[in-house]
Amino acid sequence: MAAHTPAASRRRWGSTVAGVIVLCVMLFPLYWMLNTALQPDSGLLQVDPVPGSPDLSGFSKALSDQGGHLLTSLLVSFGAVAVCLAVSAPAAYGLARFGLRGSRTIVFGTLITQMVPGIVIANALYTSYVDLGLVNSYFGLMLADASLGIPFSIVLMRSFMVSIPGEVIEAAEIDGAGPVRVFLRVVLPMSRNSLITSGLFAFLFAWSDFMFALTLNTTDDVKPVTLGIYQYIGAHVGDWGSVMAASVLSAVPAAILLVLAQKYIAAGITGGSVK
Repeated sequence: MAAHTPAASRRRWGSTVAGVIVLCVMLFPLYWMLNTALQPDSGLLQVDPVPGSPDLSGFSKALSDQGGHLLTSLLVSFGAVAVCLAVSAPAAYGLARFGLRGSRTIVFGTLITQMVPGIVIANALYTSYVDLGLVNSYFGLMLADASLGIPFSIVLMRSFMVSIPGEVIEAAEIDGAGPVRVFLRVVLPMSRNSLITSGLFAFLFAWSDFMFALTLNTTDDVKPVTLGIYQYIGAHVGDWGSVMAASVLSAVPAAILLVLAQKYIAAGITGGSVK
C-alpha cells in the first residue's frame, strides 16, 4: 500500500520526468543530424528546428556516393564477427572449464590488451600486413577489426560458460560425446545469449572502426563507410545535408541490430552474474 502514497507517486513521476529529460539530451544530436539531412539546401547555421518541407534528395545523393562503402562495412563487419566468435568461443570455454593454471591471469591480461592505444596496434599491424600481403584486403581488415571484439567476447562468454551446470556436460560425456561435440552441441546452444551479445558488440566495434580502416588501406579498393564519410566531409564541406544523410544511413544497420537483439543483450550480460 505504501507504493501508492502521494510521496511515492511524486517520486515515480519525478524519476520519469528526469529520465525523459536525460533521454532527450542524449538523442538530440541524432535528431539534429536527421533534421539537417532533411534540409539539404540549407546551410549548417540556417537549419530550421523542424523541417517544414522535408527533402530526401540528400539521402539519394548520399546513398549514391556512399552505398558501396556501406556494403563494404557490412561485409567487413560480419566477417569480423565470424572471426571473433570462432576465436573467442573456444578460448572462453577452455578458460571456463578446463581448469587451466593462471586462467584468471589470462583473463586479466586479456582485459589489459584493451588499454593499448589503437594507433600503436595499427602501426604494428601495418608492418606485419605489408610482409603478409594483407594491406588493402578485405580479409586483413576483418582480422584487424575482429581483434577489437575478441577480448570483450572472451571475458563475457567465459563468465557465462562458468555458470553452465557441470552435470549437463557430464551427462553428455556419459552419452559418449567427445569434447568437441560437447562444445558444439551442448555448450554453444546454452550460451546463445552470450554469443549473440558478443557478436553484436563485435559488429559494433568493427562497424565504427576508423583507425584500422585508415592505417591498413592505402587505396580505395577497401573503404568502409567511416573512412568514406571522413573523406566525404572534406569533399562536400558545403553540402552538410548530404553529409548528415550519409551519417544517418551509416547508423541504420547498427540501430536495427540493437533493436532486434536487445533482449539477448540483457540476458547475455547478466546471465553469468548468477550461478
